[in-house]
Amino acid sequence: MNPKVGVNVMAGSDESRLIIVRGNSGSGKSSLARAVRKVKPREVAIVGQDVLRRQVLHVRDEPENAAVGLIDLTARYALAQGFHVVVEGILKESIYGSMLRTLASDHQGRSFSYRYDLTFDETLRRHLTKDVSDRFGATEMRQWWIDQDTLSGIDETVFDAEVSLGEATRRIASDCHWF
Repeated sequence: MNPKVGVNVMAGSDESRLIIVRGNSGSGKSSLARAVRKVKPREVAIVGQDVLRRQVLHVRDEPENAAVGLIDLTARYALAQGFHVVVEGILKESIYGSMLRTLASDHQGRSFSYRYDLTFDETLRRHLTKDVSDRFGATEMRQWWIDQDTLSGIDETVFDAEVSLGEATRRIASDCHWF
């Protein structure tokens, strides 16, 4: 069951920021979300696809999985509580695209979307620097790989391998007018 959570319900305020960060496994999405939070400590909620889908619900990443609605509901709740929100994850367009477009459309403040567009070798290199690198490797990452998963209907800023974590963080903070 996947009810249409939050559809046509305005979210956030004129002052709130909705930030979507997408990309393949290992690209740096979670690190970027944490870095953005450091810019506005205690004002930024991170809504992580992996946390909600894998840890909270333990569901497969397939169409109409329960995590789609929970991500939407969690982001809307945090926005209603006065937080800026970073929604981060692989967030495949084919599964999460409609929800992300509706969430961004319903958001009363400014919404931004960013996508890491890296080679497989670069994402694998980044993955090997993480604590979880012993839990899965190149074989699993190749199975999860999505090439050029653009989010239709939303302008996405693309970060390539040349954009450092610091540069990506500064770009988001600048786009949000946080300095």
